[in-house]
Amino acid sequence: MNFALNYLWEDSMTAFIISIVVVLLVFAFVYLCLYRVCRKTSAFITTSIALVLALATLIFELFYAFIAVVAVFAVFLIAIVFANIGDVRSFLGNPFKKTGTKQRATIDRIYDKNEVFSEVNAAVQQMSRSKIGAIITFERNVVLSESTEKGVAVNAPVSTELLLTIFYPGTRLHDGAVIIHGDEILAASCFYTPSTKSLSEKYGSRHRAALGISEISDSVTVVVSEETGRISIAYNGMLDTVSPDKFLNVFTNYMNDGEEKRKKKAN
Repeated sequence: MNFALNYLWEDSMTAFIISIVVVLLVFAFVYLCLYRVCRKTSAFITTSIALVLALATLIFELFYAFIAVVAVFAVFLIAIVFANIGDVRSFLGNPFKKTGTKQRATIDRIYDKNEVFSEVNAAVQQMSRSKIGAIITFERNVVLSESTEKGVAVNAPVSTELLLTIFYPGTRLHDGAVIIHGDEILAASCFYTPSTKSLSEKYGSRHRAALGISEISDSVTVVVSEETGRISIAYNGMLDTVSPDKFLNVFTNYMNDGEEKRKKKAN
């Protein structure tokens, strides 16, 4: 250990161990910050690769290679900061603020579920016939606060007309998902981390996003394909294609299944 480690401290095994520990601590801190800011799988993968390379350069005494790895990783961090500047500001404002999904503790108000389902069905049927792309997520016990906060607040009752207006091609809110809780549209233009599961080519980005949110929550997400008008439902990490004439029954069953599970867990 004569070249790289002598540059930092004296030539000794203690100095080498200290170097390793410092590198591990620094990369662990960087990963935690990245995870809090962007919560992407890429944060773990990128940090892990950089850590392995950095440790390898220290072990084999490749000091200049170590500097190169750190420099490239630093540039990548700067790029992430600029790409997620809104989240970075929120994180710096309150680093200890809890984010992500959590269990809903509030008691939902009573509403006419059949009426809400009827409004959704009418909107989905019309979008399917007109081949208007849409992704509608029904939040339940797991709160999708992170996705909702990043979207555009709506806070309006569920209605066929409003859903059609939101997803009408060319409108500002057309891209992204609508999040509904109970009989209220909480937000629109919400984006999810896509699923990494292998899917058929007939499924697009909306389907991957719907599958992704279903893998980390108990939500039910309805997707209408922009290319074919095909209707799909994502739930519990699975994607089910549904014919228009059977949509309302299948959708109701998925929603009721979630209600039954929540009641059983409560008891």
